[in-house]
Amino acid sequence: MSPAPVSGSWADVLGQGRLPRFILICLAVWLNAADSLITATIMPSVGRSLAGYAYFGWATAGYLMGSVLAAASSGVLAVRLGLRSATIAAALLYTGGCALSAAAPEIFTFLAGRILQGFGGGWLAGLASVAIGLLFANRLLPRVYSAISSVWGVAVLIGPMLGGLFADAGSWRAVFWLFAAQSAIVAAVARAILPAETTTASQAVAWRALGVIGIGIVLIAFGDLADNFLGAAALIALGIGAFVLALKLDARAAVRLFPLGSGDPRTVHGAGYATLFLFYVATMGLTVYGPAVLQTLRGLSALAAGYVVGAEALFWTALALPVAGLSGNWPNRLIRLGAAVIFVGLLACALVFDDGHLVWVVIATGSVGAGFGLSYAFISQAILGALTDEERAIGGAGIATVRLTGAAAGSAMAAAVANLAGFANGFSCQAARTAGVWVFLAALPLALLACLSAWRMGAERAVNPRLLPM
Repeated sequence: MSPAPVSGSWADVLGQGRLPRFILICLAVWLNAADSLITATIMPSVGRSLAGYAYFGWATAGYLMGSVLAAASSGVLAVRLGLRSATIAAALLYTGGCALSAAAPEIFTFLAGRILQGFGGGWLAGLASVAIGLLFANRLLPRVYSAISSVWGVAVLIGPMLGGLFADAGSWRAVFWLFAAQSAIVAAVARAILPAETTTASQAVAWRALGVIGIGIVLIAFGDLADNFLGAAALIALGIGAFVLALKLDARAAVRLFPLGSGDPRTVHGAGYATLFLFYVATMGLTVYGPAVLQTLRGLSALAAGYVVGAEALFWTALALPVAGLSGNWPNRLIRLGAAVIFVGLLACALVFDDGHLVWVVIATGSVGAGFGLSYAFISQAILGALTDEERAIGGAGIATVRLTGAAAGSAMAAAVANLAGFANGFSCQAARTAGVWVFLAALPLALLACLSAWRMGAERAVNPRLLPM
């Protein structure tokens, strides 16, 4: 058996000059965390202002389209430009996208801005994962990822408040100007504290795999606009199939986006990637449509609805920090338990979201986050721990890539279900009630697959830690 993972201390995490760079990683994560929470809170106001109800899901799907392509290439970008130049460029691109969305006179300009934000945010997320994989030893990763989860906790407290206050005041555009200023600060900090060196270890780019991933994301995004569920499901399935094809092409390529064996569920990192992908496909409906359903059915303000859905991230943080120091057999157990809790949380959302007591809605939403809190850091640790030192950079970027691809697929699937429920024609009570059930029911089969994948991943490692027992 391979040795059980051991846990490092917080002094190890922040020592040897890593503190300033760790703070920068947290700033990059903050942009991603706050963006998702605030945008979900203000989107009903954006839809009314720009007459874009039919494209409601594209505000998230468009952002994720750019994010997936960017995150998939972030490992290459870090190699070619170095972390400092790559981070500065990503932050400035995000700034430009925010400015375009803030100034948008109609929905399509707004969505173009969201796509640019996605590219900038995806590079920032991917570069943060690359930096974590390069700067921190495997024993430190649960504490690093639990600390990153605490950034989400802060975003839960501040994000819905900002989004709700701006939305209720009719000033949703100011949110994007605020984000533009924050990303400019990230660029300035990156210039000040990150090393300038670059490497010519690999100047090649895996254009073929990136192109196939891009086609897949476009197919997934167009799934929103299909006028029937079968058409939407077919487009989403083709998009996911393109991502699987990209993994197979990547495995045979001289220049790879992912570590060798990433498409094989028998490997630890292959099973880990599959589990994270399925987690995000299954849970994105809560993020994208939860606030809209609550505002429509229960008359909640944007602020209150944002905080109810924000319970997911709050519970994530509340569970991630206490378990971060566990080692031995606990990581395997918590990977399995976390997947089961996510499944139960989604089932509870389907039962209570439309007319259950608001306390039960908070508990159901929080249960989804609790599942992530129990398992996410240990899944990430297992993925990176199974890789060689040479593969950790692209392995870290791969975590961001599969997470964002799953989120894009999940938001498109949720949008297809919600549009068929009637959301494309406006937020009526009947449409919200139907969507508040079926968005979650449609996700349950995928959540069950995530449980199976997590159960396999949570098995004891074989002598070769890159392979799971058959």
